[in-house]
Amino acid sequence: MNEISTAYQNNRVGPVMRHGELALAVAEAAQIDNPGKTIAIDDKIAYLRIATDDELVLTRATIEELLGRPFSMNDLEIELASFAGRIDTGSDSVRFYYATHLKEA
Repeated sequence: MNEISTAYQNNRVGPVMRHGELALAVAEAAQIDNPGKTIAIDDKIAYLRIATDDELVLTRATIEELLGRPFSMNDLEIELASFAGRIDTGSDSVRFYYATHLKEA
């Protein structure tokens, strides 16, 4: 089976961002804001798929630091092409997660 046909069988969560300055900052922020987790960054040229297992948190402060300028979490939605999992958004952070997890095979 290929990755697409088995995607529904995993607990991967995270954003799919249009490629650009913000996507690169979000990819780096994902690694900083989620210590101890393995973050997969799949560069598809037009977009970046950023994912990890179970839960991924991004904070405004980290993204601002990486961009070197003020940033509103609402701006994330403009560049967010898609996402995996459920999403909770706030003014200081966004969280991608699953409420129910698939069992290990």
